[in-house]
Amino acid sequence: MTTATPQVRTGATAQPPAPAPGPRAIGPWLVAGTVTLVLLALSPRYGYHRDELYFLLAGKHLDWGYVDQGPLVPALARLADTVAPGSLLALRTPSALLAGGATLLVAATARQFGADRSAQTFAALLGAASGIVLATGHLLSTTTVDLVIWLAAALCTVRLLRTGDGRWALAVALVLGVGMFNKLLPALLAVGLVAGLTLAGPRRLLRDRWVLAATALFGLLAAASLSWQAVNGFPQLGVAATISGGDSSYSGRLDALLLHFVIIGPFVVPIWVTGLVVLLRRSGWRSYRALGWAWLVVAGIVLFLGGKGYYDAPLLLVLTAAGAVVAAGWAARGRVRRTLLVAVVVLTTASNAVLLLPVLPADRLPAFVLAVNYDAGETIGWPAFTDSLAAVHRTLPPQEQARAIILTGNYGEAGAVARFGPQRGLPAAYSGHNSMADFGRPPDDADVVIAVGWSRPDRLRSWFTDVTLAGRVDLGVAVDNDENGGPIWLCRGLRRPWADVWDTEVRHTG
Repeated sequence: MTTATPQVRTGATAQPPAPAPGPRAIGPWLVAGTVTLVLLALSPRYGYHRDELYFLLAGKHLDWGYVDQGPLVPALARLADTVAPGSLLALRTPSALLAGGATLLVAATARQFGADRSAQTFAALLGAASGIVLATGHLLSTTTVDLVIWLAAALCTVRLLRTGDGRWALAVALVLGVGMFNKLLPALLAVGLVAGLTLAGPRRLLRDRWVLAATALFGLLAAASLSWQAVNGFPQLGVAATISGGDSSYSGRLDALLLHFVIIGPFVVPIWVTGLVVLLRRSGWRSYRALGWAWLVVAGIVLFLGGKGYYDAPLLLVLTAAGAVVAAGWAARGRVRRTLLVAVVVLTTASNAVLLLPVLPADRLPAFVLAVNYDAGETIGWPAFTDSLAAVHRTLPPQEQARAIILTGNYGEAGAVARFGPQRGLPAAYSGHNSMADFGRPPDDADVVIAVGWSRPDRLRSWFTDVTLAGRVDLGVAVDNDENGGPIWLCRGLRRPWADVWDTEVRHTG
Protein backbone atom coordinates (compact mmCIF):
# COMPACT_ATOMS: atom_id res chain seq x y z
CA MET A 1 0.00 0.00 0.00
CA THR A 2 1.40 3.40 -0.94
CA THR A 3 0.81 6.82 0.56
CA ALA A 4 -0.08 9.84 -1.49
CA THR A 5 2.44 12.59 -2.09
CA PRO A 6 1.52 16.28 -2.31
CA GLN A 7 0.42 17.61 -5.64
CA VAL A 8 3.18 19.26 -7.68
CA ARG A 9 2.46 22.40 -9.67
CA THR A 10 4.20 23.19 -12.93
CA GLY A 11 3.28 26.65 -14.13
CA ALA A 12 -0.40 27.24 -13.37
CA THR A 13 -1.57 23.68 -13.91
CA ALA A 14 -1.74 21.20 -11.04
CA GLN A 15 -0.85 17.65 -11.88
CA PRO A 16 -1.93 14.53 -10.00
CA PRO A 17 0.54 13.23 -7.42
CA ALA A 18 3.05 10.65 -8.55
CA PRO A 19 3.04 7.28 -6.76
CA ALA A 20 5.09 7.36 -3.58
CA PRO A 21 8.15 5.07 -3.49
CA GLY A 22 7.45 1.55 -2.33
CA PRO A 23 9.03 -0.08 0.72
CA ARG A 24 12.55 -1.42 0.57
CA ALA A 25 12.75 -5.09 -0.41
CA ILE A 26 15.27 -7.89 0.01
CA GLY A 27 14.06 -9.84 -3.03
CA PRO A 28 15.95 -7.78 -5.63
CA TRP A 29 19.21 -8.33 -3.74
CA LEU A 30 18.68 -12.09 -3.83
CA VAL A 31 17.94 -11.94 -7.57
CA ALA A 32 20.98 -9.77 -8.24
CA GLY A 33 23.24 -12.06 -6.22
CA THR A 34 21.93 -15.10 -8.07
CA VAL A 35 22.51 -13.68 -11.54
CA THR A 36 26.03 -12.59 -10.58
CA LEU A 37 26.89 -16.04 -9.23
CA VAL A 38 25.48 -17.77 -12.32
CA LEU A 39 27.50 -15.51 -14.61
CA LEU A 40 30.66 -16.12 -12.60
CA ALA A 41 30.10 -19.88 -12.72
CA LEU A 42 29.67 -19.85 -16.52
CA SER A 43 32.43 -17.33 -17.27
CA PRO A 44 35.23 -19.88 -17.93
CA ARG A 45 33.18 -21.82 -20.50
CA TYR A 46 33.91 -21.42 -24.23
CA GLY A 47 36.66 -18.80 -24.46
CA TYR A 48 37.60 -15.18 -25.02
CA HIS A 49 35.45 -12.97 -27.20
CA ARG A 50 37.29 -11.08 -29.93
CA ASP A 51 36.54 -7.78 -28.14
CA GLU A 52 38.01 -9.09 -24.89
CA LEU A 53 41.23 -10.03 -26.68
CA TYR A 54 41.30 -6.48 -28.05
CA PHE A 55 40.69 -4.97 -24.60
CA LEU A 56 43.64 -6.93 -23.24
CA LEU A 57 45.89 -5.49 -25.93
CA ALA A 58 44.48 -1.99 -25.41
CA GLY A 59 45.14 -2.38 -21.70
CA LYS A 60 48.81 -2.88 -22.50
CA HIS A 61 48.72 0.43 -24.38
CA LEU A 62 46.76 2.51 -21.87
CA ASP A 63 45.73 5.90 -23.16
CA TRP A 64 43.05 8.54 -22.51
CA GLY A 65 41.13 7.30 -25.51
CA TYR A 66 41.00 4.92 -28.45
CA VAL A 67 39.56 4.99 -31.92
CA ASP A 68 36.42 3.15 -30.83
CA GLN A 69 36.11 3.57 -27.04
CA GLY A 70 37.25 5.32 -23.91
CA PRO A 71 39.84 4.08 -21.41
CA LEU A 72 37.60 2.47 -18.77
CA VAL A 73 37.24 -1.09 -20.10
CA PRO A 74 40.88 -1.45 -21.27
CA ALA A 75 41.89 -0.33 -17.78
CA LEU A 76 39.60 -2.98 -16.26
CA ALA A 77 41.11 -5.61 -18.57
CA ARG A 78 44.62 -4.53 -17.58
CA LEU A 79 43.72 -4.74 -13.89
CA ALA A 80 42.10 -8.18 -14.18
CA ASP A 81 44.99 -9.59 -16.21
CA THR A 82 47.48 -8.19 -13.71
CA VAL A 83 45.68 -9.75 -10.75
CA ALA A 84 45.11 -13.11 -12.45
CA PRO A 85 46.94 -13.41 -15.79
CA GLY A 86 45.09 -15.47 -18.38
CA SER A 87 42.01 -15.95 -16.18
CA LEU A 88 38.65 -15.63 -17.90
CA LEU A 89 36.97 -15.68 -14.48
CA ALA A 90 38.94 -12.63 -13.36
CA LEU A 91 38.46 -10.83 -16.68
CA ARG A 92 34.69 -11.29 -16.59
CA THR A 93 34.13 -10.68 -12.88
CA PRO A 94 33.51 -6.93 -13.36
CA SER A 95 30.77 -7.65 -15.89
CA ALA A 96 29.09 -10.20 -13.63
CA LEU A 97 29.08 -7.66 -10.80
CA LEU A 98 27.76 -4.94 -13.11
CA ALA A 99 24.96 -7.27 -14.25
CA GLY A 100 23.93 -7.68 -10.62
CA GLY A 101 24.09 -3.91 -10.24
CA ALA A 102 21.90 -3.42 -13.31
CA THR A 103 19.34 -5.80 -11.79
CA LEU A 104 19.26 -3.76 -8.59
CA LEU A 105 18.88 -0.52 -10.54
CA VAL A 106 15.87 -1.87 -12.44
CA ALA A 107 14.23 -2.86 -9.15
CA ALA A 108 15.14 0.49 -7.55
CA THR A 109 13.56 2.32 -10.47
CA ALA A 110 10.39 0.25 -10.06
CA ARG A 111 10.41 1.14 -6.35
CA GLN A 112 10.53 4.85 -7.22
CA PHE A 113 7.53 4.25 -9.45
CA GLY A 114 5.64 2.95 -6.41
CA ALA A 115 6.28 -0.81 -6.63
CA ASP A 116 5.63 -2.86 -3.52
CA ARG A 117 8.07 -5.59 -2.48
CA SER A 118 6.70 -8.27 -4.79
CA ALA A 119 6.59 -5.89 -7.75
CA GLN A 120 10.21 -4.86 -7.10
CA THR A 121 11.24 -8.52 -7.09
CA PHE A 122 9.28 -9.07 -10.30
CA ALA A 123 11.06 -6.13 -11.92
CA ALA A 124 14.41 -7.50 -10.73
CA LEU A 125 13.61 -10.90 -12.25
CA LEU A 126 12.73 -9.33 -15.58
CA GLY A 127 15.92 -7.29 -15.51
CA ALA A 128 18.14 -10.21 -14.54
CA ALA A 129 16.62 -12.46 -17.21
CA SER A 130 16.74 -9.84 -19.95
CA GLY A 131 18.90 -10.40 -22.97
CA ILE A 132 20.84 -7.17 -22.53
CA VAL A 133 21.83 -8.03 -18.95
CA LEU A 134 22.74 -11.68 -19.57
CA ALA A 135 24.60 -11.10 -22.83
CA THR A 136 26.68 -8.18 -21.58
CA GLY A 137 27.07 -9.65 -18.09
CA HIS A 138 28.79 -12.73 -19.51
CA LEU A 139 31.49 -10.83 -21.43
CA LEU A 140 33.75 -7.94 -20.53
CA SER A 141 32.22 -5.25 -22.68
CA THR A 142 31.86 -1.50 -22.99
CA THR A 143 28.12 -2.16 -23.26
CA THR A 144 28.02 -3.63 -19.74
CA VAL A 145 29.45 -0.45 -18.27
CA ASP A 146 27.20 1.67 -20.47
CA LEU A 147 24.14 -0.27 -19.30
CA VAL A 148 24.79 0.55 -15.64
CA ILE A 149 25.62 4.19 -16.46
CA TRP A 150 22.30 4.68 -18.26
CA LEU A 151 20.28 2.90 -15.58
CA ALA A 152 21.92 4.88 -12.79
CA ALA A 153 21.30 8.14 -14.63
CA ALA A 154 17.69 7.14 -15.28
CA LEU A 155 17.15 6.32 -11.60
CA CYS A 156 18.51 9.72 -10.58
CA THR A 157 16.26 11.31 -13.22
CA VAL A 158 13.22 9.55 -11.75
CA ARG A 159 14.07 10.99 -8.34
CA LEU A 160 14.55 14.41 -9.90
CA LEU A 161 11.14 14.24 -11.56
CA ARG A 162 9.40 12.85 -8.47
CA THR A 163 10.81 15.32 -5.97
CA GLY A 164 11.43 18.33 -8.19
CA ASP A 165 14.74 18.75 -6.36
CA GLY A 166 17.17 20.02 -8.98
CA ARG A 167 20.16 18.74 -7.03
CA TRP A 168 19.45 15.28 -8.43
CA ALA A 169 20.44 16.73 -11.80
CA LEU A 170 24.01 16.98 -10.49
CA ALA A 171 23.97 13.22 -9.89
CA VAL A 172 22.66 12.64 -13.41
CA ALA A 173 25.41 14.84 -14.86
CA LEU A 174 28.13 13.16 -12.80
CA VAL A 175 27.06 9.66 -13.83
CA LEU A 176 26.73 10.55 -17.51
CA GLY A 177 29.99 12.51 -17.46
CA VAL A 178 31.93 9.57 -16.00
CA GLY A 179 30.21 7.31 -18.52
CA MET A 180 31.68 9.38 -21.35
CA PHE A 181 35.08 7.92 -20.46
CA ASN A 182 33.67 4.55 -21.51
CA LYS A 183 31.63 5.41 -24.61
CA LEU A 184 30.14 8.56 -26.07
CA LEU A 185 26.60 7.18 -25.86
CA PRO A 186 25.74 8.87 -22.53
CA ALA A 187 25.61 12.09 -24.54
CA LEU A 188 22.75 10.50 -26.50
CA LEU A 189 20.87 9.85 -23.26
CA ALA A 190 21.52 13.46 -22.19
CA VAL A 191 19.95 14.65 -25.45
CA GLY A 192 16.97 12.38 -24.89
CA LEU A 193 16.40 13.58 -21.32
CA VAL A 194 16.58 17.25 -22.32
CA ALA A 195 14.21 16.57 -25.22
CA GLY A 196 11.84 14.76 -22.86
CA LEU A 197 11.74 17.68 -20.45
CA THR A 198 11.22 20.09 -23.32
CA LEU A 199 8.34 18.07 -24.77
CA ALA A 200 6.62 16.89 -21.60
CA GLY A 201 7.93 19.03 -18.77
CA PRO A 202 8.21 20.04 -16.12
CA ARG A 203 9.94 22.76 -18.16
CA ARG A 204 10.75 24.79 -15.07
CA LEU A 205 13.56 22.29 -14.47
CA LEU A 206 15.27 23.55 -17.62
CA ARG A 207 15.68 26.90 -15.84
CA ASP A 208 16.54 25.46 -12.43
CA ARG A 209 19.93 26.68 -11.17
CA TRP A 210 20.94 23.17 -10.13
CA VAL A 211 20.07 21.81 -13.56
CA LEU A 212 22.09 24.58 -15.18
CA ALA A 213 25.01 23.74 -12.89
CA ALA A 214 24.60 20.08 -13.83
CA THR A 215 24.75 21.03 -17.50
CA ALA A 216 28.06 22.78 -16.87
CA LEU A 217 29.38 19.77 -14.94
CA PHE A 218 28.46 17.39 -17.74
CA GLY A 219 30.04 19.73 -20.27
CA LEU A 220 33.27 19.80 -18.27
CA LEU A 221 33.45 16.00 -17.95
CA ALA A 222 32.47 15.53 -21.59
CA ALA A 223 35.20 17.94 -22.69
CA ALA A 224 37.76 15.95 -20.69
CA SER A 225 36.63 12.66 -22.22
CA LEU A 226 36.53 14.15 -25.72
CA SER A 227 39.98 15.70 -25.52
CA TRP A 228 41.73 12.62 -26.93
CA GLN A 229 39.17 12.40 -29.72
CA ALA A 230 39.65 16.09 -30.55
CA VAL A 231 43.43 15.81 -30.65
CA ASN A 232 43.21 12.75 -32.89
CA GLY A 233 40.61 14.11 -35.30
CA PHE A 234 37.50 12.43 -33.79
CA PRO A 235 38.13 8.93 -35.19
CA GLN A 236 34.95 7.65 -33.51
CA LEU A 237 33.02 9.50 -36.19
CA GLY A 238 34.57 7.16 -38.74
CA VAL A 239 33.63 4.14 -36.66
CA ALA A 240 30.08 5.49 -36.32
CA ALA A 241 29.86 5.94 -40.09
CA THR A 242 30.94 2.33 -40.60
CA ILE A 243 28.30 1.13 -38.14
CA SER A 244 25.66 3.28 -39.83
CA GLY A 245 26.56 1.62 -43.11
CA GLY A 246 25.70 -1.78 -41.63
CA ASP A 247 29.30 -3.04 -41.54
CA SER A 248 29.07 -4.31 -37.97
CA SER A 249 27.13 -6.82 -35.91
CA TYR A 250 23.64 -5.76 -34.77
CA SER A 251 23.70 -2.70 -37.02
CA GLY A 252 21.48 -1.58 -39.88
CA ARG A 253 18.08 0.03 -39.42
CA LEU A 254 15.98 -3.12 -39.87
CA ASP A 255 18.15 -5.18 -37.53
CA ALA A 256 18.13 -2.35 -34.99
CA LEU A 257 14.34 -2.13 -35.12
CA LEU A 258 13.86 -5.88 -34.72
CA LEU A 259 16.36 -6.05 -31.87
CA HIS A 260 14.10 -3.84 -29.77
CA PHE A 261 11.56 -6.68 -29.63
CA VAL A 262 14.00 -9.37 -28.50
CA ILE A 263 16.77 -7.66 -26.52
CA ILE A 264 14.80 -7.72 -23.26
CA GLY A 265 12.82 -10.79 -24.28
CA PRO A 266 9.92 -11.32 -26.67
CA PHE A 267 7.64 -12.31 -23.79
CA VAL A 268 8.43 -9.04 -22.00
CA VAL A 269 7.44 -6.79 -24.91
CA PRO A 270 3.83 -6.34 -23.63
CA ILE A 271 5.23 -5.29 -20.25
CA TRP A 272 7.62 -2.59 -21.50
CA VAL A 273 5.02 -1.36 -23.98
CA THR A 274 2.64 -1.06 -21.05
CA GLY A 275 5.32 0.89 -19.21
CA LEU A 276 5.66 3.28 -22.13
CA VAL A 277 1.90 3.80 -22.34
CA VAL A 278 1.65 4.40 -18.59
CA LEU A 279 4.45 6.95 -18.65
CA LEU A 280 2.92 8.79 -21.60
CA ARG A 281 -0.78 8.51 -20.82
CA ARG A 282 -1.62 7.76 -17.19
CA SER A 283 -2.41 11.00 -15.34
CA GLY A 284 -1.01 9.76 -12.03
CA TRP A 285 2.36 9.17 -13.73
CA ARG A 286 2.51 12.53 -15.46
CA SER A 287 5.58 13.53 -13.46
CA TYR A 288 7.58 10.88 -15.32
CA ARG A 289 6.27 11.59 -18.81
CA ALA A 290 9.63 13.02 -19.88
CA LEU A 291 11.15 9.53 -19.55
CA GLY A 292 8.73 8.06 -22.08
CA TRP A 293 9.52 10.83 -24.52
CA ALA A 294 13.24 10.43 -23.83
CA TRP A 295 13.10 6.83 -25.05
CA LEU A 296 11.09 7.78 -28.13
CA VAL A 297 13.63 10.47 -29.02
CA VAL A 298 16.68 8.29 -28.37
CA ALA A 299 15.25 5.28 -30.22
CA GLY A 300 14.30 7.56 -33.12
CA ILE A 301 17.84 8.94 -33.32
CA VAL A 302 19.36 5.44 -33.21
CA LEU A 303 17.10 4.21 -36.01
CA PHE A 304 17.50 7.34 -38.11
CA LEU A 305 21.30 7.33 -37.90
CA GLY A 306 21.58 3.56 -38.33
CA GLY A 307 23.08 2.87 -34.91
CA LYS A 308 23.11 -0.47 -33.15
CA GLY A 309 19.76 -1.58 -31.81
CA TYR A 310 21.03 -2.14 -28.28
CA TYR A 311 22.15 1.46 -27.77
CA ASP A 312 18.84 2.43 -26.14
CA ALA A 313 18.22 -0.93 -24.42
CA PRO A 314 18.81 0.51 -20.93
CA LEU A 315 15.80 2.78 -21.42
CA LEU A 316 13.77 -0.28 -22.39
CA LEU A 317 14.61 -1.64 -18.94
CA VAL A 318 13.30 1.61 -17.43
CA LEU A 319 10.07 1.08 -19.36
CA THR A 320 10.08 -2.53 -18.13
CA ALA A 321 10.36 -1.30 -14.54
CA ALA A 322 7.31 0.92 -15.05
CA GLY A 323 5.39 -1.87 -16.75
CA ALA A 324 6.30 -4.31 -13.97
CA VAL A 325 4.52 -2.09 -11.44
CA VAL A 326 1.32 -2.16 -13.50
CA ALA A 327 1.63 -5.87 -14.34
CA ALA A 328 2.16 -6.82 -10.70
CA GLY A 329 -0.96 -4.86 -9.69
CA TRP A 330 -2.90 -6.56 -12.49
CA ALA A 331 -1.69 -10.02 -11.43
CA ALA A 332 -2.61 -9.45 -7.80
CA ARG A 333 -6.27 -9.79 -8.75
CA GLY A 334 -6.18 -13.44 -9.78
CA ARG A 335 -4.20 -16.69 -9.62
CA VAL A 336 -4.30 -17.20 -13.38
CA ARG A 337 -2.78 -13.76 -13.90
CA ARG A 338 -0.01 -14.48 -11.40
CA THR A 339 0.69 -17.76 -13.18
CA LEU A 340 0.95 -15.89 -16.47
CA LEU A 341 3.59 -13.52 -15.07
CA VAL A 342 5.52 -16.45 -13.60
CA ALA A 343 5.47 -18.03 -17.06
CA VAL A 344 6.85 -14.82 -18.57
CA VAL A 345 9.80 -14.90 -16.17
CA VAL A 346 10.45 -18.62 -16.67
CA LEU A 347 10.22 -18.50 -20.48
CA THR A 348 12.35 -15.36 -20.68
CA THR A 349 15.00 -16.81 -18.39
CA ALA A 350 15.13 -20.17 -20.18
CA SER A 351 15.21 -18.81 -23.71
CA ASN A 352 17.74 -16.07 -23.02
CA ALA A 353 19.98 -18.42 -21.04
CA VAL A 354 20.13 -20.94 -23.88
CA LEU A 355 20.67 -18.31 -26.56
CA LEU A 356 23.04 -15.95 -24.73
CA LEU A 357 24.97 -17.96 -22.15
CA PRO A 358 27.47 -20.83 -22.72
CA VAL A 359 25.19 -23.58 -21.44
CA LEU A 360 25.35 -25.86 -24.51
CA PRO A 361 28.47 -27.81 -25.62
CA ALA A 362 30.74 -25.61 -27.73
CA ASP A 363 31.43 -28.40 -30.22
CA ARG A 364 27.72 -28.97 -30.85
CA LEU A 365 26.38 -25.44 -30.79
CA PRO A 366 23.13 -25.38 -32.79
CA ALA A 367 22.89 -23.12 -35.81
CA PHE A 368 19.85 -21.34 -34.35
CA VAL A 369 21.97 -20.10 -31.41
CA LEU A 370 24.54 -18.58 -33.76
CA ALA A 371 21.77 -17.11 -35.91
CA VAL A 372 20.45 -15.22 -32.88
CA ASN A 373 23.68 -14.68 -30.96
CA TYR A 374 26.57 -13.82 -33.28
CA ASP A 375 28.85 -13.23 -30.28
CA ALA A 376 28.64 -16.88 -29.18
CA GLY A 377 30.58 -17.95 -32.26
CA GLU A 378 33.23 -15.33 -31.56
CA THR A 379 34.07 -17.00 -28.22
CA ILE A 380 34.93 -20.39 -29.71
CA GLY A 381 38.16 -21.68 -31.19
CA TRP A 382 40.82 -19.00 -30.64
CA PRO A 383 43.54 -21.47 -29.48
CA ALA A 384 42.84 -23.61 -32.57
CA PHE A 385 42.93 -20.46 -34.68
CA THR A 386 46.50 -19.81 -33.56
CA ASP A 387 47.33 -23.48 -34.12
CA SER A 388 46.38 -23.01 -37.78
CA LEU A 389 48.74 -20.05 -38.08
CA ALA A 390 51.50 -21.96 -36.30
CA ALA A 391 51.17 -24.79 -38.82
CA VAL A 392 51.88 -22.36 -41.66
CA HIS A 393 54.71 -20.70 -39.73
CA ARG A 394 56.47 -24.03 -39.23
CA THR A 395 56.64 -24.59 -43.00
CA LEU A 396 58.87 -21.54 -43.45
CA PRO A 397 62.67 -21.85 -43.72
CA PRO A 398 64.48 -20.73 -40.52
CA GLN A 399 65.72 -17.50 -42.11
CA GLU A 400 62.17 -16.53 -43.09
CA GLN A 401 60.73 -17.52 -39.71
CA ALA A 402 63.18 -15.08 -38.11
CA ARG A 403 61.77 -12.06 -39.95
CA ALA A 404 58.17 -13.15 -40.46
CA ILE A 405 55.23 -11.36 -38.89
CA ILE A 406 51.47 -11.95 -38.82
CA LEU A 407 49.06 -9.44 -40.34
CA THR A 408 45.43 -9.80 -39.28
CA GLY A 409 42.27 -8.32 -40.70
CA ASN A 410 40.73 -7.51 -37.33
CA TYR A 411 41.75 -6.76 -33.76
CA GLY A 412 40.38 -10.02 -32.35
CA GLU A 413 42.70 -12.10 -34.50
CA ALA A 414 45.68 -9.99 -33.43
CA GLY A 415 44.59 -10.33 -29.82
CA ALA A 416 44.37 -14.11 -30.17
CA VAL A 417 47.95 -14.27 -31.47
CA ALA A 418 49.12 -12.06 -28.60
CA ARG A 419 47.34 -14.31 -26.07
CA PHE A 420 48.06 -17.79 -27.49
CA GLY A 421 50.88 -17.25 -29.96
CA PRO A 422 53.99 -17.09 -27.71
CA GLN A 423 53.57 -20.66 -26.47
CA ARG A 424 53.26 -21.78 -30.08
CA GLY A 425 56.35 -19.98 -31.25
CA LEU A 426 54.47 -17.46 -33.35
CA PRO A 427 55.89 -14.03 -34.19
CA ALA A 428 54.15 -10.78 -33.29
CA ALA A 429 50.83 -9.93 -34.89
CA TYR A 430 49.92 -6.54 -36.34
CA SER A 431 46.63 -5.13 -37.55
CA GLY A 432 45.35 -1.86 -38.97
CA HIS A 433 41.92 -2.37 -37.40
CA ASN A 434 40.76 0.51 -35.17
CA SER A 435 43.29 1.34 -32.44
CA MET A 436 45.40 -1.70 -33.28
CA ALA A 437 46.92 0.49 -35.99
CA ASP A 438 48.25 2.80 -33.27
CA PHE A 439 49.84 -0.02 -31.26
CA GLY A 440 52.67 -0.29 -33.77
CA ARG A 441 53.41 -1.19 -37.38
CA PRO A 442 55.64 -4.04 -38.56
CA PRO A 443 59.41 -3.60 -38.62
CA ASP A 444 60.88 -2.27 -41.85
CA ASP A 445 62.55 -5.61 -42.63
CA ALA A 446 59.35 -7.68 -42.15
CA ASP A 447 58.94 -8.83 -45.75
CA VAL A 448 57.54 -12.29 -44.98
CA VAL A 449 53.96 -12.07 -43.80
CA ILE A 450 51.36 -14.63 -42.74
CA ALA A 451 48.08 -12.84 -43.44
CA VAL A 452 44.74 -13.96 -42.00
CA GLY A 453 41.33 -12.33 -41.95
CA TRP A 454 41.48 -11.33 -45.62
CA SER A 455 38.84 -13.22 -47.57
CA ARG A 456 40.30 -12.10 -50.90
CA PRO A 457 43.96 -11.45 -51.79
CA ASP A 458 43.37 -8.34 -53.92
CA ARG A 459 44.46 -5.83 -51.26
CA LEU A 460 47.38 -8.00 -50.21
CA ARG A 461 48.67 -8.14 -53.78
CA SER A 462 48.85 -4.36 -53.84
CA TRP A 463 51.33 -4.57 -50.96
CA PHE A 464 53.31 -7.73 -51.82
CA THR A 465 54.86 -9.16 -54.98
CA ASP A 466 54.01 -12.78 -54.09
CA VAL A 467 50.76 -13.86 -52.40
CA THR A 468 49.89 -17.56 -52.17
CA LEU A 469 47.26 -19.57 -50.28
CA ALA A 470 49.14 -21.39 -47.52
CA GLY A 471 46.28 -22.98 -45.57
CA ARG A 472 42.93 -22.44 -43.94
CA VAL A 473 41.81 -21.80 -40.39
CA ASP A 474 40.55 -24.99 -38.77
CA LEU A 475 38.89 -24.48 -35.40
CA GLY A 476 38.26 -28.19 -34.95
CA VAL A 477 34.52 -27.67 -34.48
CA ALA A 478 31.72 -26.95 -36.91
CA VAL A 479 31.07 -23.40 -35.79
CA ASP A 480 30.07 -20.76 -38.33
CA ASN A 481 32.00 -17.69 -37.23
CA ASP A 482 34.17 -15.11 -38.98
CA GLU A 483 37.36 -17.17 -38.75
CA ASN A 484 36.54 -20.85 -39.28
CA GLY A 485 37.60 -22.01 -42.74
CA GLY A 486 39.08 -18.62 -43.65
CA PRO A 487 42.15 -18.48 -45.89
CA ILE A 488 45.70 -18.03 -44.60
CA TRP A 489 47.94 -16.23 -47.09
CA LEU A 490 51.72 -16.31 -47.29
CA CYS A 491 53.02 -13.00 -48.59
CA ARG A 492 56.57 -12.10 -49.67
CA GLY A 493 58.28 -9.09 -51.17
CA LEU A 494 57.05 -5.70 -49.99
CA ARG A 495 56.26 -3.39 -52.88
CA ARG A 496 56.54 -0.30 -50.64
CA PRO A 497 57.82 0.33 -47.10
CA TRP A 498 55.37 -0.23 -44.25
CA ALA A 499 55.63 3.44 -43.36
CA ASP A 500 54.14 4.36 -46.74
CA VAL A 501 51.11 2.08 -46.59
CA TRP A 502 50.28 1.66 -42.89
CA ASP A 503 48.25 4.81 -42.21
CA THR A 504 46.92 5.31 -45.74
CA GLU A 505 45.97 1.75 -46.75
CA VAL A 506 46.29 -0.77 -43.92
CA ARG A 507 44.55 1.31 -41.24
CA HIS A 508 40.77 0.83 -41.22
CA THR A 509 37.88 1.24 -38.81
CA GLY A 510 34.72 -0.72 -38.16
